[in-house]
Amino acid sequence: MYCGAYQTQGTIFPAPNFNPIMDAQLLGGALQGISCEKDVLIDILTQRCNSQRLMIAEAYRDMYGRDLITDLKENLSHHFKEVMVGLMYPPASYDAHELWHALKGVDTEEKCLIDILASRSNMEIFQMKEAYLMQYNTDLQQDINSETSGHFRDTLMNLAQGTRMEGYADPSMAAQDAMILWEACQQKTGEHKNMLQMILCNRSHQQLWMVFQEFQNISGQDIVDAINECYDGYFQELLVAIVLCIRDKPSYFAYRLYNAIHDFGFHNKTVIRILIARSEIDLINIRQRYKERYGKSLFHDIKHFASGHYESALLAICAGDAEDY
Repeated sequence: MYCGAYQTQGTIFPAPNFNPIMDAQLLGGALQGISCEKDVLIDILTQRCNSQRLMIAEAYRDMYGRDLITDLKENLSHHFKEVMVGLMYPPASYDAHELWHALKGVDTEEKCLIDILASRSNMEIFQMKEAYLMQYNTDLQQDINSETSGHFRDTLMNLAQGTRMEGYADPSMAAQDAMILWEACQQKTGEHKNMLQMILCNRSHQQLWMVFQEFQNISGQDIVDAINECYDGYFQELLVAIVLCIRDKPSYFAYRLYNAIHDFGFHNKTVIRILIARSEIDLINIRQRYKERYGKSLFHDIKHFASGHYESALLAICAGDAEDY
């Protein structure tokens, strides 16, 4: 059965009685002072939704003749700066910004490419590509093509097209697709890898739910276990991410956050990116999955590993229930 229709909920909502001019004044005061009043920045920017922050930035420019993002960059440092600046980008621009840095940094950050491209809808991908072109004057697919390689690249390129079927399901095709996936896990030729990624990148979520069930019936094995056994490297990680996101996106992000916090000694970039990107979409669901799966709350784990204003900013985005504190 297809259960992709749970209620999603973010942690950040539009602030009531919103006054962008007053907020811009308070931010100006906080940034102009001898010592930057970081608590004021946190109180305002984490408690306004993205569209409200954009209105604040506009009011700030009118008031001071300066760009708020530039002023944040000049007055802040380290990871705290990354959080505050990240909150100021519209969602598509933030994805574009993260992808550009992942592709054009000293080392390609494959896990960032996987997190974003495996989890975004067609519309989100379309908007992200437009933002990428506007911000960096270059084509996202061209950059993926030049900075990655092999079947990993082919799969990313396919996802970046944003052409997944939507809402369509054909039960009679599900067994056939499952058979192709099963063969691809046995044979592992280039052609089989191609067919495998074509199915995972282009079929609708509803269709793939049926395909995964049929795969289990044919092979007696879960599709994720089969992929893990048959493939390796970033190609395998990307295929698994696609499957996990189709099954339950909040669970995927809970798993990625746990990894980033515990297995990589608090991988700051990953934690920041997921909290900001999901803050108005499904961060409440991610928190629930995290607690169910790992026993401790996300709030608790961030509190344990981060510190200072950086910690305060992350906790404000994460928000928390009384028992998390």
